Amino acid sequence: MGSCWSWECGSRPRCTGHYWPCCAGWVGPTVVLCIYGFCSMMRPVEPFMTEFLTGSYKNFTTEQVTRRVYPVWTYSNLVLIIPVFLVTDFLRYKPVIVLQGLCNVGAFLLVLVGSGVCSAQWAFFIYSLGTAADVGYFAYIYSVVQPSYYQRVTSYARGAILLGYAASALLGQLLVSLGGVSLYCLTVVTLIALCMALFTSIFLPMPKTSLFLRETYYARQGSSGEDTQSGSESRDSFIWLRRSRTAAKYAGRMLRKLILDCKDCYSSMAVLFFCIWSATGRCGFYQVSSYVQVLWVYKQPQHNFTAYNGGVDSVATLSGAAASIAVGHVSLEWCVWGELILGGFTLLIAGAVFLMALTNNIWLSYTCYMLFKTLYMQLITICTFQIARKLTRERYALVFGVNSFMGTVLQSVLTAVVINTKSLRLTITSQFFVYASYFAAIGLLFTVRGVYTALHRNQPSPGNQAERATHLPQGSRL
Repeated sequence: MGSCWSWECGSRPRCTGHYWPCCAGWVGPTVVLCIYGFCSMMRPVEPFMTEFLTGSYKNFTTEQVTRRVYPVWTYSNLVLIIPVFLVTDFLRYKPVIVLQGLCNVGAFLLVLVGSGVCSAQWAFFIYSLGTAADVGYFAYIYSVVQPSYYQRVTSYARGAILLGYAASALLGQLLVSLGGVSLYCLTVVTLIALCMALFTSIFLPMPKTSLFLRETYYARQGSSGEDTQSGSESRDSFIWLRRSRTAAKYAGRMLRKLILDCKDCYSSMAVLFFCIWSATGRCGFYQVSSYVQVLWVYKQPQHNFTAYNGGVDSVATLSGAAASIAVGHVSLEWCVWGELILGGFTLLIAGAVFLMALTNNIWLSYTCYMLFKTLYMQLITICTFQIARKLTRERYALVFGVNSFMGTVLQSVLTAVVINTKSLRLTITSQFFVYASYFAAIGLLFTVRGVYTALHRNQPSPGNQAERATHLPQGSRL
């Protein structure tokens, strides 16, 4: 991962159809991937999952859902994320995307037809495997298009996911509120959409090689000085080299390189603090998002009330996407003010979560959640592009993967302490007070750090003071 993917650091390899599928066009793979991303996020039952599990269909108690079902996803994701991350590159991405489609279908099918807590736990374990395979979605497109298209295809792939999620939540709300559709039928609609996503994934072109192996190959070609025009012979040797490596040796080599790259990336303080917020913010966001439906079940009126979880999720996603786009056009000296902005807005997030727990008004709780999600998506966008500015392209996946893993570790610890500690037995309201305190601690840390950074950067150095003193008028000098 130490080479330049844009081919600007050495000799430029000749673009042939055998190695670069993108030479035949980047539009085809991007369109298929975006259709897959949109359909895979069409889960209209997801904003109502807690109501589905605690309602007449499954008859689980809120205690069972909170302490025995939902934590399975967190713990399983922690165990699976590293193996899936290592296998993804070796399998060349498409099989991992197909596996994700299979896992999503299997998970919701088990939710639909299964019975009992054990069945629900297996469903969330399978779902966590699909979540861990998210890394293949973005990595795939980088392996089939030229580097000059990376920014464009990334925006399309991410936009397809956001649009799919927002449309899914809105569709679920309309079907429940206006159409009177049952949550069981909503789960069937979700299953149909996920089957369409699985079917679409089959038509993704198979990459000829992985990014990691492609980099190794061209590094060997550049060091040996071989002419890239000796086509078939070099290609055959590369194929033989790839097939001759065992999975164990590949994983060992990749791990060693990952460790060295991690030490190099995180030695920069400019990258480190944005990575810290990325990991800790991710932990808090997924923790709040996972259990907010349980809070709403507790807060909402008991009689003649239609839940608007889907509408709230849809509006929050669209407003978060708009805020993310807007922040990309803000002209600011982020290296000076970035940490202070992260700290200040994180304190606002803490206030929103605290008010969600404190109020008994479901509409105020809905509003606070929309504010919470909008602010988070805005801040994670700031962290993302600040981290990306400091890294070479081949280290994006490494750093963002490590940040995701650390966020999952923190979320597992938080889940174990707050939810699964038998001696505490915190109510859902008390749990959200803990989450608000967690964000308040992060916000306070970054505010203090941001004030220090701003003062330190704006304070003139002794050299600059001496330089200014030499330019003072004669009468002003001592």
